[in-house]
Amino acid sequence: MKMMNLVSGSSGNSTLIGTDRVTILCDAGVSMKKIEECLNTAGYTGGDIDAILITHEHMDHVKGLGVLARKYHKPIYATDGTMEAILRMSSLGRIDRELFRPFRPGDSIQLKDLEIRSHAVLHDAAEPVCYSFTDGGKKCCIATDLGRATDTLIRELRGCDVMLIEANHDVRMLEVGPYPYQLKQRILSDYGHLSNEAGGALIRELLNEHVKEIRLGHLSKENNYPELALMSVQHELLGNPYAPDPTDLNILVAGRDAADPMIEF
Repeated sequence: MKMMNLVSGSSGNSTLIGTDRVTILCDAGVSMKKIEECLNTAGYTGGDIDAILITHEHMDHVKGLGVLARKYHKPIYATDGTMEAILRMSSLGRIDRELFRPFRPGDSIQLKDLEIRSHAVLHDAAEPVCYSFTDGGKKCCIATDLGRATDTLIRELRGCDVMLIEANHDVRMLEVGPYPYQLKQRILSDYGHLSNEAGGALIRELLNEHVKEIRLGHLSKENNYPELALMSVQHELLGNPYAPDPTDLNILVAGRDAADPMIEF
């Protein structure tokens, strides 16, 4: 399997997932031009994408979807609620409804040798999900944009070799920062975003003896720093049974504006 973070942050998110037989784009939260530039660094073009997965309809996950859909006409997988919300977004331009392949949270999608499992999440969107991927041997997941990890979600995400997990904000920075009170409350709620500590707690639940790499994603530009996110997550992982010294774990912060190296596993 392959996984490549194209961009990840509060200003835009997109990730490439694939095998030797299929290539998937998960979210398109920056311009098509930026997505193409990131794909090109690994030798891909937009035309190489077999399908697009959308987690939810917030602009930092769908900004480039309209242009991508009109240029490449690739199938778009999203929940019914997310699909309807996207089709109402005039800012994306017209997207052909026939491109959508709607499903219900909890459904699985088989694309060639890649099984994609959708998982309901708590977030303030129409019908949001996150995804895990398996080729029958290896497994990875992308879990961002959730206010709280439920027991069901934790159970479904276990066993990953590679994971991209949200570490959106430092709670103290958010509390004293410039955001309006209502926005702060939304982010801190069960339907908002995982803090650095909450992201670390989720990672601790998902650790296993074969985990290869952990990426911290969806960092807030205003309420976090990459170094702070990494340090906070490592602190949450102190004394875990797989790597008592968390610095022994391969934990990286996903790039906000540039593609990270491809992970092959």
